[in-house]
Amino acid sequence: MSGTHVIGLSATELAALWTTYISESISVQFSRYFLAIVEDDEVKPLIEHSLSISHAHLNTIQHIFEKEQFPVPQGFSESDLNTAASPLFFDLFPLSYVYAMSRLSLAKHAMNMANVARSDIRDFFSKCIQSTSDLYSNSVDIMLSKGLYDRPPLIPYPDRVSFVDRKENNLSRWFGPQRTLNVLEMSEMFFNIERNYFGLILLTAFLQVVKDEKLKSLLLRGKEMARKQIEFINEKFIKDELLGTIMVNTEVTTSTESPFSDKMILNLVNMLNSAALTYIGSALSMTTRLDLVAEYTKLIPEIMQYGKDLTDLLIERHWLEEPPHAPNRKELANI
Repeated sequence: MSGTHVIGLSATELAALWTTYISESISVQFSRYFLAIVEDDEVKPLIEHSLSISHAHLNTIQHIFEKEQFPVPQGFSESDLNTAASPLFFDLFPLSYVYAMSRLSLAKHAMNMANVARSDIRDFFSKCIQSTSDLYSNSVDIMLSKGLYDRPPLIPYPDRVSFVDRKENNLSRWFGPQRTLNVLEMSEMFFNIERNYFGLILLTAFLQVVKDEKLKSLLLRGKEMARKQIEFINEKFIKDELLGTIMVNTEVTTSTESPFSDKMILNLVNMLNSAALTYIGSALSMTTRLDLVAEYTKLIPEIMQYGKDLTDLLIERHWLEEPPHAPNRKELANI
């Protein structure tokens, strides 16, 4: 007896596809907006490439869901965008946006790839990794050509392999704050500060255009959290005589007219905050300096509380699309 064994989508596969659909629907709207305002001849094709990738991902997921007779998420649409609004960003910010978001997406696609089993879903996320990797590489190439790429710190190469000698470096010295930063810590710190600069610029722009006072208050809190992280990490870099990092190409205009719906702004900030929690956890796992451990440990509950407050407002405004969830068996059985 022969035949094809059809397997439905698992919870992890549904989660990967569903979250990717929501995030790509936001990417489409931002790409459409950037195409309406960008004038740079190198950046415009990059935005077109980004838009094409997002459309392809959305179409594939929609096809999979329809084939499975699974509801296609609503996500975000043209109704969440006002392309007629005055430019909110200067011409090179779209380049920074593609760079930052493709880095985040690349990590997310890789995680999704490791969590799925069905061959068509693995094939989809494998293609996502490849297309997003190409997009990221293109964005870095353009940033390098324009002299805008902010390079991580450089250190002299060591002349030999070394191990921790506990006779010479007791535990308090090795784990204490007096030790200079190692490259694992510097890497996490550099990209943490880079992500926070990106968030700071986005929040600065959003604060200029939102009129809702509750939303504005939350955005202001997020901006202050990003600023504190930037100051803390820069202070540690400078203390070890490593220059603090500054992104030079992320500027906001004086426009007060919003191109984005409050719903899309709040959902994007919530997504970025969730990603921040993941990256702080990664940084914490890589450090053995007590001052960094203490700061990262303090940040985690602060980020979680901020995420809860963002989610509460999303729910209050009926702006949070609910992900698929398991049935309540007790309720079905009337227990």
